[in-house]
Amino acid sequence: MVPKRVLGRPAGVSLIVEGKVKETMHNAFWDHLKEQLSASPPDFSCALELLKEIKEILLSLLLPRQNRLRSEIEEALDMDFLKQEAEHGGLDVPYLSKYILNMMTLLCAPVRDEEVQKLENIADPVRLLRGIFQVLGLMKMDMVNYTIQSLQPRLQEHSIQYERAKFQELLNKQPGLLDHTTKWLTQAAADLTTPPPSCPDTPDASGVAGTSSREAINSPEPVSPAMVLSQGFLNLLLWDPENEEFPETLLTDRTRLQELESQLHQLTILASVLLVASSFSGSVLFGSPQFVDKLKRITKSLMEEFNSRPEEAMLTVSEQVSQEIHQSLKNMGLVALSSDNTASLIGQLQNIAKKENCVRSVIDQRIHLFLKCCLVLGVQRSLLDLPGGLTLIETELAELGQKFVSLTHHNQQVFGPYYTEILQSLISPAQALETKVESP
Repeated sequence: MVPKRVLGRPAGVSLIVEGKVKETMHNAFWDHLKEQLSASPPDFSCALELLKEIKEILLSLLLPRQNRLRSEIEEALDMDFLKQEAEHGGLDVPYLSKYILNMMTLLCAPVRDEEVQKLENIADPVRLLRGIFQVLGLMKMDMVNYTIQSLQPRLQEHSIQYERAKFQELLNKQPGLLDHTTKWLTQAAADLTTPPPSCPDTPDASGVAGTSSREAINSPEPVSPAMVLSQGFLNLLLWDPENEEFPETLLTDRTRLQELESQLHQLTILASVLLVASSFSGSVLFGSPQFVDKLKRITKSLMEEFNSRPEEAMLTVSEQVSQEIHQSLKNMGLVALSSDNTASLIGQLQNIAKKENCVRSVIDQRIHLFLKCCLVLGVQRSLLDLPGGLTLIETELAELGQKFVSLTHHNQQVFGPYYTEILQSLISPAQALETKVESP
């Protein structure tokens, strides 16, 4: 941080040169301050300007209710009084610096305690003032962050109320504005009573034991509003782009949902490749994070090509992955894949390009199950109980899950009352007590 009086932004100067200019001006100010205080008699003009800025910063760090501290700072750093002392050569800079340090100790966040304590060991008055100014700059940023965090709930609540009010205005003018939303939730309710399509497990796609949280989510139980809404949100990630009957309450989020759908698709391919590769190379290679990361990079680099030319993309992936496995086994002194196993590996990887591929279908179902868990249990708890085949993409899944939960949570906060009314007509009377959709 640099005192205001020496700041400047030279027009047309490159960022590098501008940085050097600022640094030079910065150092020049402190050198000039040292010369003034070392003069006989001392010149306090720069020190007074600096104390004025420090006073302004300290006052800006106060909360509205801290009136006593405000009065104390105003009195201790009364600029008119300090000017009079300076004119008579009696301005006690070390004493004022000590007072400022004490005030910083009271006002700083705990994370700054150590930095403030270090300043107490500086005897040179100019170095001390320079350090004070630098730490005060950090404290200002702390206050900005605190203010943003404290305002966030109110801003979020205002955003929710504003969006809901605007939608209600449109609904008043267009009574049929919730028709597509009603149809969307009706389909979600119907999906919950229809068994999902199954894909016979293969050696590559097997090995998933039903664990507690997934069993709880998939266990047969009466359909609840929360279940219908979660299913509805999941269905949006499978939305047919030709279907124009997109829910009205989610139109503003459609682009973000499409991005999440694309991310989900990429993770399905990535996890499928890793699952097939691991079945051929064993736990030794896949116990190496570097090896797994390399396979991820190979697959991710061809994702864009996969969207337009899946067969060609998977041909390249299969060749590169098989080469990487072969080379890694060789480097570790392990038995290389036989020609039959290599051919089988390449063939199974290439088959991932087909939408009906069993490994790909199972992985896709498991990622959807993970996202369903995220909606019900939260992302962190869901990560503790990942379905088989997904552990190698845990980091990527966490990012996807957090984005999906954030989007659906905000949407539910805004449109919860409308969903409640629609679901009352879809849920049986026996579940009437559960029909309110929460708007946290």
